[in-house]
Amino acid sequence: MRVITGSARGMSLKTLEGETTRPTSEKVKEAVFSALQFEIEGRRILDLFAGSGQLGIEALSRGAESAVFVDSDKNAVKTIKENVEKTRFGDKSLVYQGDSISFLSMTGKIFDIAFIDPPYSTGLLQKAMEKLGDRIAEGGAAICEHSFDEELPDSFGELIKQKDYRYGRIAVSIYRKG
Repeated sequence: MRVITGSARGMSLKTLEGETTRPTSEKVKEAVFSALQFEIEGRRILDLFAGSGQLGIEALSRGAESAVFVDSDKNAVKTIKENVEKTRFGDKSLVYQGDSISFLSMTGKIFDIAFIDPPYSTGLLQKAMEKLGDRIAEGGAAICEHSFDEELPDSFGELIKQKDYRYGRIAVSIYRKG
């Protein structure tokens, strides 16, 4: 896994071993950032269920102002911290170990773009989206990665589905606020 473009272009990122975390494929990551290419610079990013942190790091490499990474797995948090340091984004990053849903309930931070990539078909995506609306800035976006056979509703409160993309067995749904 590598950073596609920007200030950390070409850097390899550490991944998690084992089956507990499913990294976003290069193809899906490229497509997501192509869809958001003019919206990243200067934005506040949330990487929820962050795994190795590759989505938030890609956004930082492309000029995002800051990124908050959230994952409950201690090995994931260790990997995120290593990747953030390797790419020299430590001053723009906050890594939080804990439950992603609880984080959304307790944080007062507002984000411009949120990447949500929980384990598929567990209901965690829906729970996160139900809490996310108050944490997204007006005009902001939530990018949801999920199984292609998992139908998501047209809205979660103020977050309205704008587009669905399909990449083999993976789907990405983009929601916007306002």
